Amino acid sequence: MAPGQLTEEYIAERWPRLFHMAEAGSWPSIRRHGLLSTSRLLDLYEIAGPERVALEAARRPRSVEIRHPVHGIARIRDNRPINETVLRRTLVGMSEAEWYRTLNRRVFFWISEKRLHRLRGAQYNRDQQHDLLIFDTARVLEARAADVELAHLNTGAVFRAATYPRGEGTFRSIATYPWNQRLRVARTEPIVELTVLDALPDVDRFLVDVTRC
Repeated sequence: MAPGQLTEEYIAERWPRLFHMAEAGSWPSIRRHGLLSTSRLLDLYEIAGPERVALEAARRPRSVEIRHPVHGIARIRDNRPINETVLRRTLVGMSEAEWYRTLNRRVFFWISEKRLHRLRGAQYNRDQQHDLLIFDTARVLEARAADVELAHLNTGAVFRAATYPRGEGTFRSIATYPWNQRLRVARTEPIVELTVLDALPDVDRFLVDVTRC
C-alpha cells in the first residue's frame, strides 16, 4: 500500500532499480569520470562560447560528437523528440533556452523497465546499440537524495498532441513532490523520471549491472 507521504525508503522499495541508457561505448568514460549531465560533460571537455550554447540551450536534432585532447571523444545524445512548436505552447515560467538548460544539468533515470523498453524500441533508437546501466536505487538515494528531483512525465519528449504544461515546477524534490495528487491521477505510475543534479560520480558504488543492448 502506498504511504501518505513519499519517502526515500518507499521509492527504493517500490522501484529498487534505476535504468540509464547511454551511447554505446560510453561505459569506460562513465566509469572513469562518473555519469555526467550534458552540462558537466561540456565542462569536462572545455566547450564554451556559441558551440556550448547550441548544445546546451537549444534543441539537438541529432547526436553530436565532441573531442578533447585528454579525454578523447564523447557523444551528446539528441533531443529530437521535443516538438518545439508544442514546447512553446505548453512551457510555463521559463524560456525555451532555460528549459533546455534545466534538462541538460541533470542525469536521467527511468524507474520502470516498461519506460526503458519503450525508449529502447522508439523508432530513432531501435536500430542503434546502447550501454544500459542499472543502479541500486537505495544506494543512490542514500548518497545523493539531496540532489534528486522527480518528474511526473517524460521531460525529454514533447509530442504533437501534448497539452499538459511543463517548465517551472516540473522537477520536484522528494519532500515537495505532489505525491498524493499523482496517486489520484496515475496510481500505477505516479513517478516517471528520477533525476540527479549535475553528476553521479563513483558509479561503481551504485552499479548493479552494465550491458550492451
